[in-house]
Amino acid sequence: MTADDIYRTVMAVVPPAAETPFERASRDFLFDQVWSRPGLGIRDRRIVSLACVAAADAVKPIEDHIYAALGSGDLTIEQLNEITLHFAVYCGWPKASQLEGIVRRQWARLHTERGEEAPAFPALPYEDLGTTDHAERIRRGQAEFAAVNAVPAPPPDSPYFFAGILGFVFGHVWQRPALSRRDRRLVTVPCVGLSDAVGPIAAHVGSALETGDVTWDEMQEVILQFSAYYGFAKGEALHDAALRWQTMQT
Repeated sequence: MTADDIYRTVMAVVPPAAETPFERASRDFLFDQVWSRPGLGIRDRRIVSLACVAAADAVKPIEDHIYAALGSGDLTIEQLNEITLHFAVYCGWPKASQLEGIVRRQWARLHTERGEEAPAFPALPYEDLGTTDHAERIRRGQAEFAAVNAVPAPPPDSPYFFAGILGFVFGHVWQRPALSRRDRRLVTVPCVGLSDAVGPIAAHVGSALETGDVTWDEMQEVILQFSAYYGFAKGEALHDAALRWQTMQT
């Protein structure tokens, strides 16, 4: 496949003319050398890329990637909505607010182009919020934290850990069924990578590899995809974290 063929497959539109150095390099590198690599599927690369462009506040790329994800059928509207929630946890609610709005607009755009009326988002039942038994929520949060991070859960001795990490992030969000744990890894790793937070980078890269949710070869592709969309300087921290995990295994 040519770079234009890959662009058409990934972006779900006819590729525009590549005339400037930026446009030609983007086409040749991003699509011919990154998206075409066999080590990670296009759907997985979409999730990584979406986290990157959403974090960068790049409205046009967000629009393009949401449209392509929906138009290709690689991600359902339910999965995109769930990605928005998970992204909010790891990259902030204001950025997720922008992502939420763009998802809604691209959902409407896609249906308009098909000559259809976009279905309304379904009303969610209260059960979607998870258990109302607070003790059970914390217990589940502790178990999920340990399963995701491959280390014991922290003590529930501050609002951050008790209400935030155990009660909400792991007591609810990571357990929501619309995305797999692997999918959530593909959102989380880019988010911590762009945050420059050394501890979370090491923890999430290491635990993704430790649990086998992401293989070593897949992690290398995640890091490359992230670097292509958010910068190789940022990608170096993810790369170093993966290498440190590998060293600890020997």
